[in-house]
Amino acid sequence: MSAESAKKLALPSGEEIAALGQGTWYLGEEPARRQQEIAALRLGVDLGMTVVDTAEMYGDGAAEELVGEALRGRREEIFLVSKVLPGHADRQGTVAACEDSLRRLRTEQLDLYLLHWRGRWPLEETLAGFTDLMEAGKIRYWGVSNLDVADMVELTALPGGDAVAVDQVLYNLSRRGVEWDLLPWCREAGVAVMAYSPIEQGRLLKAEGLGAVARSLGATPAQVALAWVLAQGAAAIPRSGSPDHIREIRGAVNLHLHPEALDALDKAFPPPGGPTPLEML
Repeated sequence: MSAESAKKLALPSGEEIAALGQGTWYLGEEPARRQQEIAALRLGVDLGMTVVDTAEMYGDGAAEELVGEALRGRREEIFLVSKVLPGHADRQGTVAACEDSLRRLRTEQLDLYLLHWRGRWPLEETLAGFTDLMEAGKIRYWGVSNLDVADMVELTALPGGDAVAVDQVLYNLSRRGVEWDLLPWCREAGVAVMAYSPIEQGRLLKAEGLGAVARSLGATPAQVALAWVLAQGAAAIPRSGSPDHIREIRGAVNLHLHPEALDALDKAFPPPGGPTPLEML
């Protein structure tokens, strides 16, 4: 995949969104860092990282409030994503949770609303809530997070379940289990994949195999790790709380991983040899 084609991810509707976006897990929780985090989010949008992913869980709404403040006046530039907690994901609870998220985000509509992970409520209940929200114009698309193949098969067999737009999962060089069955299933079904923690919350950056490839390319380990995710046809939503880090990771979009680099990464981080339970953070 070329760097140019990696810049966009196609949704089932045909709409294209930025393949490299911004995550917000742990943002908004430290007042001393607030202005720096706001500056980072704004710079990311300036640089084309216009998918902004958050959730009601993050800081009990603090991340959503930060996003709402940071992106005030720029809503039309953003593809805004949030998530409902499983404990809220019955029909009425899904609608109420979304309305609370909209208030914190200072907007009238989400572009994408996800079930954060599967809980006690039947998928039919959550799907009914998503349908109500779409009919009310409060969300444009809906999807899921942390659902494996069996869950996706169950979901898409429900009336209206085949409208699922996205499955957001833990995916990076050190967490490749989804390549065995979930990624092929999503490709076949036309469901877009978003990778959260695409650099394993920074832990991946210390791996010597990644560092060696980065040095050979004149890039940073973070850029290589993100470019690899993009090359798999998934979107990546790394978290960043500083403008300097935003500038660094934005370079992943234009980084071409030649076959020798990809082979070296496969040797350092082997693909799965069989079915692997879906991992979560």
